[in-house]
Amino acid sequence: MGEKQLQELGLACRVVGAPEGAHSTAADTVAAAKAVAALPVDLLMFAGGDGTARDICGAIGVRVPVIGIPAGVKIHSAVYAINPRNAGFVAKDYLGGRISRLRESEVMDIDEDLFRQGRVSAKLYGYMMVPEAGSRVQNIKSGGASEAGELLGMAGYIVCNMQEDTLYVIGPGSTTRSIMEDLGLPNTLLGVDVVCNKQLVAADVTEAQLWALIKDYQYPVRIIVTIIGGQGHLFGRGNQQISPRIIRRIGKENIIVAATNSKLLALQGQPLLVDTGDMALDQELCGFIEVIVAFGQSTICQVSN
Repeated sequence: MGEKQLQELGLACRVVGAPEGAHSTAADTVAAAKAVAALPVDLLMFAGGDGTARDICGAIGVRVPVIGIPAGVKIHSAVYAINPRNAGFVAKDYLGGRISRLRESEVMDIDEDLFRQGRVSAKLYGYMMVPEAGSRVQNIKSGGASEAGELLGMAGYIVCNMQEDTLYVIGPGSTTRSIMEDLGLPNTLLGVDVVCNKQLVAADVTEAQLWALIKDYQYPVRIIVTIIGGQGHLFGRGNQQISPRIIRRIGKENIIVAATNSKLLALQGQPLLVDTGDMALDQELCGFIEVIVAFGQSTICQVSN
């Protein structure tokens, strides 16, 4: 569980255990966390999503400081850095003594069955101690419902302006679901759908399926995404099907962002975030982008990585 990667990087490591089978499980994560916590370690770093955070929390609680490296789909918990690079900076500053304070941070997860029904039900599973690193560490994802009027107006405006023969890649989330509802089309709440001429072309596509649809398409292609409430991520959280090569093929100028004013206000002035896994692309996406907030209304938001 990481030994090979560390050796390839030329980093010294000590193996404290091994998975029971050919593929690691949640039980292996718990066992590894307990083994590490039993050693005189200063900081435990782990990669994954909310499920991994739950496993680590159940194993060590608040005994050892941690910082999460975001690598999952569901990342509601406040124990993760906003991207892998910032996780490295947090670890460097904490271990170098430039960060001395820790904060008790929430480990959250959602009920996926309810989320697929359009209901956001996040549960608190515990707390872990995280270095106090300001905006390098994410907030808890906001699960509040957006105002109905804003959603209806925003969705209606986007649908009214859809162009013929243009492929629209509809990202996941309850905000973008309102667009599909306005079109009268079924929606994959946790997945990515593709629409053309106001008809469903493909539902719940994988990255490979999406690439096959767009790579040789002769007409315009556009992406419609929303932001994650309370965190502000545009790409890299829950919409990994919209990969760097797909974003580059479609182009920054063809990205449509939809978010209600309440979602933007919840960010308290923080910029929107991108974490595609491609640092060069993340830098290209930085700057400013228009966000549609209601019918005929938009605002300009800063994008950062």
